Order: sequence, then C-alpha cells, then structure tokens
Amino acid sequence: MNPNSELGPALQALIARADRALATALPAEHAPPTDLHRAMRYAVLGGGKRLRPLLVYAAGHALGCDDPVLDAPACAVELIHAYSLVHDDLPAMDDDAMRRGRPTCHIAFGEAMAILAGDALQALAFELLAQTAVAPAIGMAMQRALGRACGADGMAGGQALDLSAVGRSLTLAELEHMHACKTGALIRASVQLGAMAAGTDNDTLDALDRYAHAVGLAFQVRDDILDVEGESAVIGKTAGKDAAADKPTFPSIIGLDASRARLAELTDEALAALGPLDAPHSPLRELALYAAHRLR
Repeated sequence: MNPNSELGPALQALIARADRALATALPAEHAPPTDLHRAMRYAVLGGGKRLRPLLVYAAGHALGCDDPVLDAPACAVELIHAYSLVHDDLPAMDDDAMRRGRPTCHIAFGEAMAILAGDALQALAFELLAQTAVAPAIGMAMQRALGRACGADGMAGGQALDLSAVGRSLTLAELEHMHACKTGALIRASVQLGAMAAGTDNDTLDALDRYAHAVGLAFQVRDDILDVEGESAVIGKTAGKDAAADKPTFPSIIGLDASRARLAELTDEALAALGPLDAPHSPLRELALYAAHRLR
C-alpha cells in the first residue's frame, strides 16, 4: 500500500516535489565513499509519508511563501527524520529489522555504515537549511529551531526517555511528554520552519506551534493504535513490536477506547489552533486529519 495514497492531489504533488529535491540534495550513490552514499539514499528515498516536509510546505503556503524558499527546510526536516529512524532501528535502540516494508538500513548495510549514514544525514540537513533564501536573522532562528528539535530537549531526549521507560508504568502525562520530545519536536519544528521562512509574526507562529503540538501527539497516538490493530504488511513495520518489548503506549496505559477519544481531542485542538488559517480544503487541515486517521 502506498503510504501517501490517503492524501489529496495537491499534497501528492508536494510529495513529488520533496522527493525530487531530496534526490538532488543527497550525494550520488556512485561517488565515493559509495557504501555510505548508497546507505544515505536508501534511508531517505525508500518511501515514507513525507509528513514533515508536507508540514513545512503547508505552513509556508498558508502564509504566502513560495515553494523554492521552502525546498531547503522541507528537505532538512526529512533528512533529520530519516537519520533518527536509522539510529532508532539499531540493535542498541529499538532493534527493528523492517522499516517502510523492507529491511532496515543496518540490516541492508551493516551497523557501522548505518550509524555513519545517520550522522551524515544529520550534517547534510543543517548544511541544506543554511542555504534557505531568507534574511540572516531568520536563517539563524531556523537553525536554532531545528537544532533544538534534534537535541536533549527534542528527539534525542525523547529517545532516552523511551529507552528508560521499557518495563515501567508511566502516567499519561509522562507518556505525552516523552512523545512530545521524541516525535512531536520535529513535527513542531517542521511547521515552525515553514512559518519562519514566510516571515510570519509571533502570534501566528504561536498559534501554529499549538497546532503542531497537537498534530505531533495525535500522530503518535494513532501510531500506538496501529501497533495494536495494524498488520505489518500494511503499516510497513513490525506490528505489535511495542507490546512485545514491554514499552508503554497509549493503549497500554489508558486502553484503546480512551486512546481513540484522546486522538479526537487532539485533532479538535489542532484545527481550533488554526483559526483564520483554517479552510475546508487547506493543506494544514488535511494533514491534521491524516495524522489522526491514517491507515499506516
């Protein structure tokens, strides 16, 4: 199943644009060191939802920014996302053998090359982001936003919390904080980068941040529900892996029905935060609904 088949034609076109930009930005696989470059391209170009670059484009479009300005930050967030998946799948982390319906990077290229590919993708992300055609002060703010999303207060910190939570009983607040870091931080950064590239005001940026916070948590709640109800061949990764690893999830803490109710609450919060930027067919609305109702 195509992970993007649930999205409308406008967003499909933006996925194609992001894919072209990513293919151009990544090193050619025949250029040395070829094993590293092949692993990098494998990790990024092997499918995926492209939710994060879509959020960059959607936020930028809502505020009147053109695609050429948004291409670099859209690529940057997807490269960061890909690097995080490569490292999360490693035996020392989540130890997963399947991602996006095929072997994970370390299975295909070995652990050492997978670690290096992740490192190189992270570095390339910041190199690309520095090329965004914005005023220097805005560019620096964008670099800070992405750096914060990657670090101890973002993805790395969230992964550390996730590792320490195995076998423990977390409260709902603790679980939401963990996922606000591990998954939500980069989703929030994606929206922030699109809005910053458009040169928006602080009030609009704050509203979009509330939207992104709710979308990020909704995405994770849906992920946890799919881990219980989904099939590996459909969701593109190992179903039931969280339960088998004794990791805390929304269904394990509050149950499936309450998880579905929380998902509905978060979706309502996201749409309410959009205010005047909301419209029946706006990309931001479509992405909020997709995060909550996707099938994989």
